[in-house]
Amino acid sequence: MDGAAVDSVVAEENGLTVPMPDGSMDYFNFWWLRDNCPSSFDSETRERTFDIFHHAMMPRPERARIEGDSLVIDWANEAHVSHYPMTMLAQYSRGNPRPDPADLPRRPWFADHHATLTRVSHPALFDSAAERQRWMEALLVEGIAIVTDMPDSDAALTGTAELIGTIRPSFFGAYFDVRTHVKPTNLAYTSKALELHTDVPAEELAPGIQFLHCRANSVQGGLNLFLDGTAVANDLRAADPEAFRLLAETEIPFYKEHDDIDMRARQRVIELDRHGDVSGVTISQHMADVFDLPQRVLDSYYPAFVRFGRMLQDPKYVMRFTLRAGECITFDNHRIVHGREAYSATSGERYLRGTYTDRGELRGKYRALVSEGRFK
Repeated sequence: MDGAAVDSVVAEENGLTVPMPDGSMDYFNFWWLRDNCPSSFDSETRERTFDIFHHAMMPRPERARIEGDSLVIDWANEAHVSHYPMTMLAQYSRGNPRPDPADLPRRPWFADHHATLTRVSHPALFDSAAERQRWMEALLVEGIAIVTDMPDSDAALTGTAELIGTIRPSFFGAYFDVRTHVKPTNLAYTSKALELHTDVPAEELAPGIQFLHCRANSVQGGLNLFLDGTAVANDLRAADPEAFRLLAETEIPFYKEHDDIDMRARQRVIELDRHGDVSGVTISQHMADVFDLPQRVLDSYYPAFVRFGRMLQDPKYVMRFTLRAGECITFDNHRIVHGREAYSATSGERYLRGTYTDRGELRGKYRALVSEGRFK
């Protein structure tokens, strides 16, 4: 049917031009049409069951026409008829990505954000899907939220994290205990100040969502430091586009060497999403390896790197507060930079238990809540 118009559908060499409800004439490739016949997907699992690889030659229609609100195709050389709702075709006619409920615009925040931080109670998260959605939306939009009224137990942290996803072990294990250790393997396990950082950049893919459950905090000092890395990176982009470009395009090495661990990875300090927007940062002076870039590249890179590092310490960006027992701060480890002031280890008890899940599972759980509208 090449070049012929059949019921207003025009067949071309590699596809069909179809009259759309809005009056436009939109083109659809034959391979794409056959591959995405609604019958290609299992009705229960929604997984694709049709395998386009079994077609040795490009599929071709024997007949194509509009019937009611659907495009109907009888395929040549196989006994198969496809029915495509026009609403489905309209969604993909211009090559736009499928709408993603979890692709929410990030809202940058600054030092004064603590008073307006999203707070949700632990019991409410388990009783209300609406509260779970509000919590997850805060993590997507602002990158941070506090869960209050947490029971003083290991199970409380596990249950909270599993509302978002599977516990994601790091080289510290499935969980880690932030308290003073006799033989510390990390600065967090001392009472010293902990510089602003993102966690475990020495892993090829650092964990996405971090949970820090405060079980006790009666020490003098030890203020928590949190800032929005995207806010700082956005300001760097406006002030110094070339420095921003270097940090967004150049990979630098990070490492963790201790006992039987020798972890190494290369990361970009500024992370961009598919829109070109800042989606996160990776920074950690205590896990930064020796920069092995060409020395003349470092002539430009170091000034950009140091400028960004100094911006991270600007009081304009840094929230300073005390996390209290019974609170669990949850945040995007690829976006939120955090640290701690020094404290007196003999002045009381300070104990935080932490774990991770992944960002992809957060987005997946959020999409399911929004799409299904499962509110109690």
